[in-house]
Amino acid sequence: MGSVSTNSSGISSSENFKGAALMVLSQAMFVFNDAFMKLASVDLSLFQTIFLRGLFTTFFLGVLAWRADALFRPLSKPDRKVLSLRVVGEVGATLCYLTALFNMPIANSTAILQALPLAVTLGAALFLGETVGWRRYSAIAVGFIGVMIIVRPGAEGFNAYSFWALAAVVFIVLRDLVTKKVSDEVPSIYVALLTSIALTFTAGVLLPTTGWQPVEIKSIGYLTGAGCLLMVGYLSVIAAMRTGEISFVSPFRYTILIWAILLGFFVFGDLPDKWTIIGSLILVATGGYTFYREHKLNKRLASEQLHHDTVYLGDWPEKTTELEQAEELTNR
Repeated sequence: MGSVSTNSSGISSSENFKGAALMVLSQAMFVFNDAFMKLASVDLSLFQTIFLRGLFTTFFLGVLAWRADALFRPLSKPDRKVLSLRVVGEVGATLCYLTALFNMPIANSTAILQALPLAVTLGAALFLGETVGWRRYSAIAVGFIGVMIIVRPGAEGFNAYSFWALAAVVFIVLRDLVTKKVSDEVPSIYVALLTSIALTFTAGVLLPTTGWQPVEIKSIGYLTGAGCLLMVGYLSVIAAMRTGEISFVSPFRYTILIWAILLGFFVFGDLPDKWTIIGSLILVATGGYTFYREHKLNKRLASEQLHHDTVYLGDWPEKTTELEQAEELTNR
């Protein structure tokens, strides 16, 4: 009887691939959400758009949570602690990153934020005990080089506010690592709802600093679309972190830049230059290599499991044949 191969963290390859797909989906949703927010920000202030979008997102998530009977959940003490830490991470990341973004070039703040996959992978290895080999570290590092080629930040623009962007990375790492600790009894929709409420409250507190502008129907349409996309993004990224191994799933955050390039070309007519294309190809190759390594690792684990079965079922000649075939695949 066959078994699903798992890695040292007890997560199967199918779970890792599902987590990676969810991560790619979440990054796409976040980019399209940003596009709607950019269109809405022409007439509205930044915190006003965040606040209004948060109202829509919270409403949609609340309805879904209510229909799923997940609106009011009795939480255990460990879950309350974990979710509180996650809210702190989300709010802290928002405040720190926006502070950096408003006081330094966007290319520079974006470049700093792209250290996140490596930081999350390191955090997973240090605090969650995930096994991360040098090949995965190398793949993430190469992917970061691709990011740097795309954004090409110069020395000018890296100032004291760079530390705010670094602080945002720390808060996001906290958020993602504690997400892994949320028990299976807590629905992802409930976690997403708490996140949306926290961000909306944050924007509401900051709203007086930017003032209130008249809201047109067009802006409402943009913000409604942004709210729907952000809702899907929340649910996808939470499910990704809870489904796959963090060190495997995290590098697929880099795909957010690829989605941004595609959106810029087809919606805003921005043509990427050769360096952007080169950097994007590096990111695609990095993701492909990560999939390849995971597939090869799980073939090896399947071979070892088959060998273990053969030791105890040595009278079955077909087991020996299957072992030889598995070893041949592993050595390819």
